[in-house]
Amino acid sequence: MTLGRADRQGDLFDEAARFCEESLPENSIYRFLARERDRLFPDELFADLFCDRGRRSVPPSVVASVMVLQRLGGFSDREAVEQYSFDARWRYAAGVGGYAGSGAGAGGFVHTVLVDMRARLRRSARPDRIFEVGLAAAAEAGLVGRRRVVDSTPLYDAVATMDTITLIRSAVRGLLGVAAAADTDLAASLRGALSSGDDYAGSGKPQIDWDDRAAREELIDSRARDGYALLALLDGRELAQPVTDAATLLATVLGQDLQTGPDGVFRIARRVAKDRVISTVDPEARHGHKTAARGFDGYKGHAAMDPDTEIITATTVTPGNAGDASVAEDLVADLLDDTADDTADDTAGQKQPQQPVEPQQPVEPQQPVEPQQPVQAGARAAEDTEEPCVYGDNAYGTGEFHDRLQRAGITDRCKTQTPTAAGGLFSKDRFAIDLGADTVSCPAGITVRIHPAHAGGGTAYFGSACTDCPLRAQCTSAAGGRTVSVGPYEQTLTDARARQTDPAWVADYRGTRPKIERKLGHLTRRKHGGRRARVRGTARVDDDFRLLAAATNLARMAVLGMCGTTQGWAVAA
Repeated sequence: MTLGRADRQGDLFDEAARFCEESLPENSIYRFLARERDRLFPDELFADLFCDRGRRSVPPSVVASVMVLQRLGGFSDREAVEQYSFDARWRYAAGVGGYAGSGAGAGGFVHTVLVDMRARLRRSARPDRIFEVGLAAAAEAGLVGRRRVVDSTPLYDAVATMDTITLIRSAVRGLLGVAAAADTDLAASLRGALSSGDDYAGSGKPQIDWDDRAAREELIDSRARDGYALLALLDGRELAQPVTDAATLLATVLGQDLQTGPDGVFRIARRVAKDRVISTVDPEARHGHKTAARGFDGYKGHAAMDPDTEIITATTVTPGNAGDASVAEDLVADLLDDTADDTADDTAGQKQPQQPVEPQQPVEPQQPVEPQQPVQAGARAAEDTEEPCVYGDNAYGTGEFHDRLQRAGITDRCKTQTPTAAGGLFSKDRFAIDLGADTVSCPAGITVRIHPAHAGGGTAYFGSACTDCPLRAQCTSAAGGRTVSVGPYEQTLTDARARQTDPAWVADYRGTRPKIERKLGHLTRRKHGGRRARVRGTARVDDDFRLLAAATNLARMAVLGMCGTTQGWAVAA
């Protein structure tokens, strides 16, 4: 398929376009796309996705505009194509004119065009180009500074969470299916190893008396033995990759939910595995907890945002059980790279003192192109005059992330949780930890040495000193006495807790960090493709979430009055 190109000439007498221009507000996303579409999404931006032979595609600039409006509205592919075909605003934004238009794609297209475009982008070297061009335009207009607020939100998966018996049967059925496609002799051998009498043809549960505990246990045991028999038969064989993947999934499902009793019978374990697979249809989805009392199944969408303009600067998606801080550095990678470049420049200046001589600098005021600045009314101060700063809640207040920000010279506004202890006992902050002397002193005045750990930090054991201590009832209920763990970033966390007691720190945090909650609300306000994922798998959910962020950014740019000029992007006065 070759690259299709949009008709940029336009029709001056197009009634639909004239109606939209007169009716829609200036800061509407439709008018913004109609005005800036060719600058943001020129067809040439997508040239690498097509070859030089075959029929012409629907112009990528048209498809990209439809994809943006689709994500903003929370439409399915079929609904988006229907909107494009019958909503004059969509046609105006896509630049195809009214219903008398004759350009490529003007008469509508099938929903599989959107599926094909996403697949082409996913396979390309720049799968996130729609997000990237919008962010680059915002940065050029001065809408992206050096402050970031980070947070995450649950993204419910697009599949049903399976119970243990459904997981096992589904995994066995999947293995038999891929084996039949790869090797009929292997499939026959696998079916010969089954002993439960279940043909695994359907997805429904076997018909038993579910109120009968013995019947339930026999069902679990028989299907588990089928699964282990299949794995034993495959052990040591050279297998095709699909068969290997299916066997690995079956082994994971069997190992996470089952345990063997003293009588040798397989039963459901009374626990939840740490990284439990919850569906064979989407093996990457996980149980997650946004809070201790609020659980969900699926993924987490993580985002970083400029708090002054509410432009999203980075996104990523992880399984639901991943910690927020695990991807914190990825969200602020641009700041880390900038500070690394600044440090390199400073170091170079120190090694060659002749270079930063001030008499050479009077020309600097003429270097930034000043004609852009008056147009950027309301824009923020220049990026390089603003101190980098990161805001985050308790989930980002880990010692490792604090330390990374400190080493990068980035102002740290990530909140650190205060130590707590169960039952109202003395918390860790009641103990005096002296890292210089490697000692810990308890509230009763007893001082013990810290026993170092291989990974850093260590543990202080009070042991027998607690036996006759008058504060024992307030400190510990352990028979061996109180122990205090000292982490490798103990001093970093202590310093962070001290900083967040400053009233100025608190005021800045409270006035800035909550802004991302509103932005996450914008991202997830549509159920389809917002709070609930439209696709399966971490990679595809990640791509879809980033496209949603790109569409939200473009809508925000329209509200802020961003426009293209002969000198680049700017915010209109």
